[in-house]
Amino acid sequence: MRPHFAELGWAPTRIGEISLRRRRDPTTETEVYEVKLGDEYLMSSLFTVAEEELARLALAVLPAAACDVVVGGLGLGYTARTALADDRVRSLTVVEALAPVIDWHRDDLLPGGRELTADPRVTMLHGDFFALLRDGTGFDPAVPDRKFDAILVDIDHSPVNVLDPTHADLYTTAGLHRLGGRLRPGGVFGLWSDDAPDDGFLAMLAQCFASATAHVVTFGNPLTGGQSANTVYLATAAPPDQPVAAD
Repeated sequence: MRPHFAELGWAPTRIGEISLRRRRDPTTETEVYEVKLGDEYLMSSLFTVAEEELARLALAVLPAAACDVVVGGLGLGYTARTALADDRVRSLTVVEALAPVIDWHRDDLLPGGRELTADPRVTMLHGDFFALLRDGTGFDPAVPDRKFDAILVDIDHSPVNVLDPTHADLYTTAGLHRLGGRLRPGGVFGLWSDDAPDDGFLAMLAQCFASATAHVVTFGNPLTGGQSANTVYLATAAPPDQPVAAD
């Protein structure tokens, strides 16, 4: 019988000490996997609905054709695995800044981890998503100017509550234009947020993309016995005959 609590991984990183733990939750009577940054909870397998919906909602925008997807932030792998469940996805690049998180999946410390890393469609790219976007390196070292059909990001808590100050420039018109430049015509940008929809950020998305929406995703919270909610923002790039003017 496995112990009720185990620390499966721990490592220092540039943004603090990150750890992976598994525990038996007495409320749900299930095994729960959690990632912490110092004393702060980053993610939990108790709450994955919105991470999965990030992939489902974004890919639903795309036409019925093969597509290439980037996921910014590996985490527990729910967004990436949900994307792979879509038969149209021919390639998936997962960009993760923290090498230990990638190792946890490769070492099969997380449910479905090895299945994800062994999928021939998947490329695990160890790198800073924001820096790769900012410096023009892009998300394919072999093809720096490569574009994608979908870019899905689940890294920060929200556009105004970032894990690291260097992330903040993504959530500006300049940063969003840079991201839009990595999308193929008609491609989609999806962003997870722990906060309620932010009208100011939604207006910024609408300014930088051809269309923008915010979806409130609700789910049962076994800890409170009530409902909780996250937000998924979607923004689509203009088709070839409808360019979005830069500021």
